[in-house]
Amino acid sequence: MRILFLGDVVGRSGRDALTERLPALRAELRADLVVVNGENASHGFGLAPEMARAFFLAGCDVITLGNHAWDRKEIIPYLEVEHRVIRPINFPPGTPGRGAFVAVLDDGRKALVINVMGRLFMDALDDPFRAVQAELQKHPLGRSVQAAVVDVHAEASSEKQAMGHSFDGLASLVVGTHTHAPTADHQILPGGTAYMTDAGMCGDYDSIIGMQKGAAALRFWKKVPGEKLAPAEGEATLCGVFLETDDATGLARQVGALRLGGRLSQVMPGF
Repeated sequence: MRILFLGDVVGRSGRDALTERLPALRAELRADLVVVNGENASHGFGLAPEMARAFFLAGCDVITLGNHAWDRKEIIPYLEVEHRVIRPINFPPGTPGRGAFVAVLDDGRKALVINVMGRLFMDALDDPFRAVQAELQKHPLGRSVQAAVVDVHAEASSEKQAMGHSFDGLASLVVGTHTHAPTADHQILPGGTAYMTDAGMCGDYDSIIGMQKGAAALRFWKKVPGEKLAPAEGEATLCGVFLETDDATGLARQVGALRLGGRLSQVMPGF
């Protein structure tokens, strides 16, 4: 299976880049599954249902969220009817929506996608490790599903790396989101799981993590509330990771970074 994962979509710049480029990109990569983190799509905070629908029309299969999951209140009833949009699985029981989704490809192959949120420097949620473990046990890789993707929405690289090594051999891909800076550590772990500490964002990198520089920098200088943060509006770079898996085992054969458009150096997977 050929899987494309794109990091946090930030604001209009990120949304426009995704909807304009994804159809051709999916065709070029011959991607079987496309997963996108959309939790910053709406002015940098949350995801609106109409934005999710636009992502699906562009070729996205599953949308993951994170700590801004509830910033657009209209997403709450939408999650109850659109199961392809998932929020972190370790929210407490009774929280709207779901933390995992099994995508069924046209040819019948299945891919499990899990969204989980870290706890270091983040909200105090339920144990992310046991939540992921329980979901993977329900859908064994290489048996009930041909691939499994885990989006770890977390601040600390150590927590993301711990997640990757904990589930090495049990997932096709463990990839971090949330910090909006693409890391250069994409690799296949010893047990066969592809890993990347952070996929980066789909947004304007002439910014402070996707936000306009002036107001964002001033918060560090003065440590008082100031001008409301707003997404940067320059050309976006689509950032993510691409992998190919073995359908028999679900484990990764190849993995590569992707950076397309905008200011960053351009990288396209060569397989």
